[in-house]
Amino acid sequence: MEFNTNNTALVIIDPQNDFLSEKGTSWSLVGASVTENGIIENIERLFVTAKKNGYKVFISPHYFFPTDAGWDINGPLESIEFKTQTFARSGALNLTGFTNSGADWLNRFKPHIEDGETIVVSPHKVFGPQTNDLVLQLRKRGICKIILGGMLANMCVESHLREFLEQGFEVAIVKDAIAGPRHPEWGDGYQAALINYKYLAHAVLKTDETVARMV
Repeated sequence: MEFNTNNTALVIIDPQNDFLSEKGTSWSLVGASVTENGIIENIERLFVTAKKNGYKVFISPHYFFPTDAGWDINGPLESIEFKTQTFARSGALNLTGFTNSGADWLNRFKPHIEDGETIVVSPHKVFGPQTNDLVLQLRKRGICKIILGGMLANMCVESHLREFLEQGFEVAIVKDAIAGPRHPEWGDGYQAALINYKYLAHAVLKTDETVARMV
């Protein structure tokens, strides 16, 4: 898989405090994987390389608004997210309490995301991009190849990967710019995702390899 600035974009999923900060609601589930993979450092390297070399950068965030609490049908992880108020915002058109909340970007990433050039799409509501405008925003810019990283490995990242493939995109997974949850009964989400990535993605790379191909 070859990258070029005309048709390749970096897509980062859920680079938010509730997943990536030690104070986040999900740190007890994801912290070990985040730390072992060094994904904060690796995502930052991807941001820097993309900006330096002229690649478009997209963020697919996860937000829950007060009206979402009215859902009657939730899976196991969704139930945990609502219980812990993960990615909670005060409203779709209201940023009250957003800054430095669990739904906000990790502070380390803010210079790269809030530079006026990064495309932040509408929130995905479950796991995949079917509920936001990410595919539209990519298509409108002629993107057909995606460099993919972020959270969670076996949930939102894999769901985005599968939808991108169904939509005809070519996708490279950056496996050390991704982390997953570990649950005492459900297992290791990161290891589960790695198996599927090898079956599905057009490339499964480390950050070093990815950065080298982007130059």
